[in-house]
Amino acid sequence: MKTYAIGDVQGCLESLQALMKKIEHDTPHARYLFVGDLVNRGPHSLETLRFVRHLDEKAITVLGNHDLHLLAIAAGAKKKEKSGSLQAIFDAPDGNELINWLRTRPMVHNENGMLLVHAGVLPQWSLQQTMLLAKEVESVLQGPHWIDFMREMYGDEPAKWHDDLKGTDRLRCVVNGLTRLRFCSEEGKMEFDVKEDLSAAPPGFVPWFDVQTRRTKNDTIIFGHWSTLGLLLRPNLMALDTGCVWGRQLTAVRLEDRALYQVACHEVCAPDVLSALL
Repeated sequence: MKTYAIGDVQGCLESLQALMKKIEHDTPHARYLFVGDLVNRGPHSLETLRFVRHLDEKAITVLGNHDLHLLAIAAGAKKKEKSGSLQAIFDAPDGNELINWLRTRPMVHNENGMLLVHAGVLPQWSLQQTMLLAKEVESVLQGPHWIDFMREMYGDEPAKWHDDLKGTDRLRCVVNGLTRLRFCSEEGKMEFDVKEDLSAAPPGFVPWFDVQTRRTKNDTIIFGHWSTLGLLLRPNLMALDTGCVWGRQLTAVRLEDRALYQVACHEVCAPDVLSALL
């Protein structure tokens, strides 16, 4: 059975269905790995959650920052948005069921020597440590005190990992590394303000995957999150967020041979929403 990794969907269900139709024309009974951010800026977050959930064992999705944002709203840690597709989830009869399904998704997924993560991996972490730290966050999200954690999750500090971090600081740093990371220093200090492409790297910072001492540089990492970076394929790296929700493409890569599949966006953010979010 062939496996396809798919970039950020963000509620663009029609694009996802078009992409999967294209894939399954060549590969019936394919499996799918989603890099996270199933929901938010696109128009069909509710329907996308239902669709991916109903794929059951055919699909695995890791959590992205927009997925965590949805959980934060559900926990009362963030205010509900006046507009947008997330409200439909809270209004749906199966809304609570979908929220509980989402919070049991993994932070990372390791398969056949490839690590699926939403944003990136801090250079201080080995593959094994990354998986163990992800489990720490997962155990809290899936446990009885997840609402308490969501209220403490947001923040930019600590911006650098230390093995002796404890409690909320430790969990927040892990979440930020796995779901928000773009640029960091050679020492692994995270930078959260710049969201543009590689040419916009602030002084003293580089893309996380270009840190020379990165401990996972010999492991294959599949990620999304960075729409301005776009498609980037290297021997040990696959960046798959090609900005579907911004009017570009939704992308999938077949892991066995790196065959590329793309569809043009079917659902673009309204211009007023787009200008507000950029």
